[in-house]
Amino acid sequence: MTGLTKLEAFTLPLTIGNTHVDVAGMFRQGNGLPLVFLHGFGSTKEDYADVIQQPELAGRTVLAYDAPGCGATTCSGLDAISVPFLVSVAKEVLSAKGIDRFHLVGHSMGGLTALLLADQEPSRVVSFIDIEGNVAPEDCFLSRQIISHAHPDPDGFFHDFQERVWSSRYYSSALYAASLPHKVRAGAVRPIFESMVELSDNANLLERFLALPFPRMYMYGIQNNTLSYLPLLKDKGVELAEISQSGHFPMYSNAPEMWSRLTAFVSRSEQA
Repeated sequence: MTGLTKLEAFTLPLTIGNTHVDVAGMFRQGNGLPLVFLHGFGSTKEDYADVIQQPELAGRTVLAYDAPGCGATTCSGLDAISVPFLVSVAKEVLSAKGIDRFHLVGHSMGGLTALLLADQEPSRVVSFIDIEGNVAPEDCFLSRQIISHAHPDPDGFFHDFQERVWSSRYYSSALYAASLPHKVRAGAVRPIFESMVELSDNANLLERFLALPFPRMYMYGIQNNTLSYLPLLKDKGVELAEISQSGHFPMYSNAPEMWSRLTAFVSRSEQA
């Protein structure tokens, strides 16, 4: 375990527009190109805490934080949260931590946030590992429930959403569902989901992902290997990483394989 230094917790106050956010994060100051992790909806920065267990990544600067409305990060106006809002938060956190160029890792909602960030500032990104982040309308299997299972009460929708996810046949769904009340504020669900659906349907995400000028990996669970765009990603030079015994949450279902593929890709990206 020599050299696998620990992560330090931090809190960063920010104002985005008229909304005040106190970002709760974890950070390790190190050498070489930093790793920046963005978690998915219903998850937290701790999805990536085992980065310190990876010998290949020892000594690197690491940044992860809870998105507004999630985990320990507080937000004065939950209705203000959208994916573009999350991109603005990401830029502010990167600036505060003095991170210029970096490897970018994002899962689900965090993958969509990372895609927009990389699209806006491609010169800063060394490589991008997209873990089932939204790139097409079909990716809204969770977020589109805000439309398909509309409910007038935020708490009522969130309760029913948890029950539906809990009973899913996909790996780690019950584990994920059980933690949702502890990781997400109910009032943040609708604005986040509506933003994800709008972008997935209308923002040409797949084209923007394919146009990024640096190494890209698209990681997905074997239960989702029927995604229609996977052959196109491969044809266009995106490295595919299919994680066995996993669905949408490889960090819960098969973390060893996830980290193995992630660390190898980071190393190859720098060699290239």
